[in-house]
Amino acid sequence: MTGGMPGGGARGIGRSGRGMSDADLLAQCRIDTFRAGGKGGQHQNTTDSGVRLTHLPTGIVVTAREERSQHRNRRVALDRLRKKLREARRKPKPRVPTRIPGKEKARRLEEKRRRSATKSSRRPPDPDG
Repeated sequence: MTGGMPGGGARGIGRSGRGMSDADLLAQCRIDTFRAGGKGGQHQNTTDSGVRLTHLPTGIVVTAREERSQHRNRRVALDRLRKKLREARRKPKPRVPTRIPGKEKARRLEEKRRRSATKSSRRPPDPDG
């Protein structure tokens, strides 16, 4: 194996999130807490229950501030981070361009000829001829 990250992912994704424990995944993240605001009254307004996780290898940022508890918000943020890491790791299927059948091409050309004839019949007569 030559260079790269263990797990072999592009853009630092590798095995991040898949089969990793919460502690391992949190070790790769910067954790910010903040006042969540919103519903919950005084309890939510006085505690730093909002959680923002920044996955350092990839730069993916997720936040959770729905719950009144920081621990529950951390769990929600970890689930969201795992989902985003899975999406980032997924390779999109290549687009297969469709081919226009010959009969359809002929039909379109015939319609263009008909339309052209209709439009040319609307022109005023040529004064020279």
